[in-house]
Amino acid sequence: MQNPMKMLKQVQEMQAKMAKVQAELESEQVEASAGGGAVKAVVTGAQKVVAVTIDPDLASDPEMLQDLVVAALNEALDKSREVAAQRMQAVTAGLGLPPGLLG
Repeated sequence: MQNPMKMLKQVQEMQAKMAKVQAELESEQVEASAGGGAVKAVVTGAQKVVAVTIDPDLASDPEMLQDLVVAALNEALDKSREVAAQRMQAVTAGLGLPPGLLG
């Protein structure tokens, strides 16, 4: 059995690294677009929407505009979750934890 104090220290180090990664994700941004760039969405690594840019020409077609906004936001959020998962996986690598256990 592994030394409990050593294990506790490893857990504390991992928690500190995870907190650092989470703080970094707050400021990291990803961008996605829909409609050939007519709608762009910017989301942080913490899945917060920070900007949506819409081509003014789309104002005449509200249904198309709605669909493109949803598509751009969903793509940006997916990218953001992927970035966050990669960062967290790097922190937990080598701990022997099952994938997805901590996030």
